[in-house]
Amino acid sequence: MATLHSFQGGPKKRKRSQRVGRGGKRGTTAGRGTKGQKSRSGRVLRPAQRDLIMRLPKRRGFKNKRKSPKSITINLKDLNALSGTVDRKALIAARLLSPRATEPVKILGNGEIKKPIILKGILVSKGVKIKIEKAGGEIRA
Repeated sequence: MATLHSFQGGPKKRKRSQRVGRGGKRGTTAGRGTKGQKSRSGRVLRPAQRDLIMRLPKRRGFKNKRKSPKSITINLKDLNALSGTVDRKALIAARLLSPRATEPVKILGNGEIKKPIILKGILVSKGVKIKIEKAGGEIRA
């Protein structure tokens, strides 16, 4: 009579898987393709942050964009042709400013003013403010 320890199993049904990617004649690339970092063991791909940092310019005068728009400058000596209240419309009429210009206008202190004028809605430098007030003019917001 047969006992449990004397049973012999039948033919093996499970075939052992082939070990690949270890040199020799069979297996070779183990389905990883050939060459490149992805076919190697222990590969480490760079994180996306690193690539973003590397795309930023290294020195070479790189600066962030300005937050306020660049203003159009007009010299004080050019205002001698105008009289009374000087605003954006008056500058366009005198052809000192383009009608399509959207940037703010600033008056700089190159030259002298000979008559009193009133500046309305135009930016001025400290020197211009002193010169206009000395000539009897004023600056309004």
